[in-house]
Order: sequence, then structure tokens, then C-alpha cells
Amino acid sequence: MFKRSRSLLAAGCLAGLLCGNAFSADPAPAAAAASAPMAAASAADAAVAPATAASAASLDGRIQDLKGDVIRLNRDLLVLEEELLFPANTQVAVFVSMDVGKMFELGSVQVKLDDKVVANYLYTPLEVKALHRGGVQRVFLGNLKAGEHQIVAVFTGGGPHFRDYKRGATVKFDKTTDPKYIELQIKDNTGKLQPEFEVKVWQ
Repeated sequence: MFKRSRSLLAAGCLAGLLCGNAFSADPAPAAAAASAPMAAASAADAAVAPATAASAASLDGRIQDLKGDVIRLNRDLLVLEEELLFPANTQVAVFVSMDVGKMFELGSVQVKLDDKVVANYLYTPLEVKALHRGGVQRVFLGNLKAGEHQIVAVFTGGGPHFRDYKRGATVKFDKTTDPKYIELQIKDNTGKLQPEFEVKVWQ
């Protein structure tokens, strides 16, 4: 009987070892298997991030290209509009330019064509600085029929010794079938210590 009990005990221990092998296996492979999907998901997220950044950069580039196209289209439309509204055979444009400007601080300009006021413009300090740096401002664009015309420009501002200053310049010109460009020039006369105003007609 004792031998039989030992045999049963041995059989039980063997069954326990077998069962232990079946149900108490090393948990590491199971944990690794459980973490595999998470690792795959992280890898997928890491792969998506550069793709998203590249897509955003590509979209930004397309937006910048579209902005450039819109600017060019607006410029072309403006040129076309001017050609339609102001044909070359009747077009006349008036510009204002200024040199150093130590003798005169420009405040405003009035332009008359054939005794009709066509432009009145008040200047800001920033606009005056832009003229000092070589900028040229178009103050009028319109139509004139062929023939003789007269332009009068009246300038107001601060003259020498900080006094109010008002001067006019007049010139007659012939309008042909070509565009006419007129420049109102403000210059310093260092010899006379006063500003000078000239009207130049360009073909």
C-alpha cells in the first residue's frame, strides 16, 4: 500500500509539473505578444508624422504659388483696365518727383488741366520721405484730345526759415496721338537758397 501511495504521489507530481508547464509558463512571451500591437501602432504614428509635415509644407507652397498668381493677375487686370479706360491716343499722366528737399517741405499739390482741377493731394511725412529717396508719384491719369493744352501745378508747404510757402508752375504742351507724360519736379536751388518748381513734358 505504501508503494502504491508513492506511485500515486509520483504520478501527481508529474501531472503537476505537466500542468505547471501548461498553465504557469514564462509570462515574458505573452507580454511581448501583447505589446507588439502597441509597438506597431507607435511605428505607424512615427511614419505618419513626417508624411503630415511634408503634406503641410506642400500645401503652404501651393498657397504661396496661388498668392503669386493672384498678384500677377491683379497687375495684368490693372494694366488692361488702364489701356481700356485711357487709350494711348488720349492718355496723359502727371507725376511728382523731388530731390533732396532741404529748401522745401512738401505739404500738398494741386494740378489743373485747361483751368480744370484734376488732382488735389495732401502728403504725409512718410510719403515726403519716399519722394526724397527717389520715389515718383503719379497724381493724375486721364484723357486729353489732341491739340494744345495747359497744365498748372500749385505747391504748398514749408519753405526756407520754416515759413509757409506756395508756388506755382505752368507749361503749355501739344497733345498728339501718343501718350503724354508730365513730371512736376521740386528742386533745391542752393545758389538762391530757395526751392524751384519745374514742369517737364515727356513724350
